[in-house]
Amino acid sequence: MVLTDAALLKGRDAVDVCRRAVSGGATMIQARLKSAPARELAALARALVSALPVPVLVNDRVDVALAVGAAGAHLGQDDPPLDALRPRLPPGFILGLSVGSREEADRVAAWPADYWSVGPCFPTATKPDAGAPLGTAGFAALARRAPPGVPVIAIGGITAERAAALAAADAAGVAVTAAVFGASDPAAAARALRAAFDGPLESPPGARGR
Repeated sequence: MVLTDAALLKGRDAVDVCRRAVSGGATMIQARLKSAPARELAALARALVSALPVPVLVNDRVDVALAVGAAGAHLGQDDPPLDALRPRLPPGFILGLSVGSREEADRVAAWPADYWSVGPCFPTATKPDAGAPLGTAGFAALARRAPPGVPVIAIGGITAERAAALAAADAAGVAVTAAVFGASDPAAAARALRAAFDGPLESPPGARGR
């Protein structure tokens, strides 16, 4: 998952950056503009929904996600509670949830989330209030507290060099901002993350030296 960040665009078009990220292997995009008014977030999300072949989520704003036809929304611990929202939403609407501590994990364990986003795994400059880094072991410990069948993705300071360790810690995926949105070549950056997370391809039976 790639999260948008206006501060990292440096004159580029957000939709084009996301399109390139998808071409490199990103499988989900989250429209995230923390300090922007709702109409600006809605305009970005609508454009992404129209342009991309992968699901688009909207950070924090379920109302915006519904208005623009996004696939779902991502909620933080301070947003309206997911368990109260779920019955009011259409079938198939994706709801993701941020989890950053054991206390938060226990609080939301019974909520019907489609996935957990656990972090920050490592120091990150794109979310100053993210909290203390968990590290790979801390991520793995929190991931084990997720309800059975709920995939857990890792977020916070993730690079291609760190992705393989998180995959080994049973992450279902990774969410990144700077690693792709801040890259000069978003497609290549997404491709490197995807390759690192997926690991080396197994050689077919009987193959040698490949």
